[in-house]
Amino acid sequence: MGSGETSPTMVTPHQKILANVPAGEESSVFLDTPFGFQENADDLSVRISDYFKNSVGRDIQLVSMRTDTESEATIARAVAAIKQAEWLFAGPGSPTYALTTWQNSGLAAHVRDVLTRGSVVFASAAALTLGSHTVPVYEIYKVGQQPFWLSGLNILETHTGLKAVVIPHFDNTEGANHDTRFCYLGETRLAMLEKLLPADTFVLGIDEHTGVSFDIDEKTATVFGRGALTLRKGTTNQTFASGSVLTWDEIAAAVSVDRVIQVEDDNESSIAGVNALLQEGNISQAVAELLELDTQERDVSLRREIHAVISQLGDLAATPKVDLVKILSPFVEMLLQLRQSARSDGRWADADLIRDSLLTQNIAIKDSADATTWEITQ
Repeated sequence: MGSGETSPTMVTPHQKILANVPAGEESSVFLDTPFGFQENADDLSVRISDYFKNSVGRDIQLVSMRTDTESEATIARAVAAIKQAEWLFAGPGSPTYALTTWQNSGLAAHVRDVLTRGSVVFASAAALTLGSHTVPVYEIYKVGQQPFWLSGLNILETHTGLKAVVIPHFDNTEGANHDTRFCYLGETRLAMLEKLLPADTFVLGIDEHTGVSFDIDEKTATVFGRGALTLRKGTTNQTFASGSVLTWDEIAAAVSVDRVIQVEDDNESSIAGVNALLQEGNISQAVAELLELDTQERDVSLRREIHAVISQLGDLAATPKVDLVKILSPFVEMLLQLRQSARSDGRWADADLIRDSLLTQNIAIKDSADATTWEITQ
């Protein structure tokens, strides 16, 4: 789940998953590790437990593993509970903290094994740990460290064969005046991180208040909630709305290396074609193709190419290569026809408005007995 794991949106998805889990707290385990370092950890534990009891209709067992320095007895009880669990939930907090605690305490292997007999529901921070690599969100976004990856639990690849990193909060907008999409990373830092991934690994992005259910038996992934699933690899960026059902083969094909190379080659060809049109002075066609290219999903490098072409348009507008009269003529002639129609109908105010509007754009018109002409005055 990308976020909203204890919101009304997720009540029904939780109920559907738990419907396949035997009743009894011993079967349903809630692990509090991701937020174990927070001062309000007790309050969060109570709030989440109450949500499942009162809203979802299921009593769950809280297993508290808040540090990797817990007593041997505490760790042993946690291991025993997880080994019996057929449903395991973890949610908000810090993915780095969760990974470190689970790995150092020996819980990581037991967390992975739950899927051999039941369901794992990881949301928000916990969801980040499911892939081959994990984003250390706090360290990058809050502390300001250069983007880097941590090794993840790799549960996704172990059970589905999909080599991916999971990024929740994919459509986050909390930044308002700065980019906090992609779990607060923003486009620039996510692009930097992607370059550090193995060539066969892709990004699986989950919007807020959205989830993706991987059915191991059916080998399908179903999108649910308010938002969408995004499969991102290189310059490919495919989005699947809530209700979409994808086979694992379809996911793998969508982000295959061959496909990514082809898309990148196509983009390079398109940019080259736009540049050639600009050099020929065919500005109208260049703009049309640039607008078409701009509608495609694209990564930061392609966007920079588009911006570079746009800057060329600005430069060319002031050079002899651009025949402004030729470009503007269809639009001005249309306005002059409208003005003539207004004059014929005696709508002099409308006619004057068109004339004055053209003047503000440095286009002067001259009426004579035979015709109306125009010229660019500056």
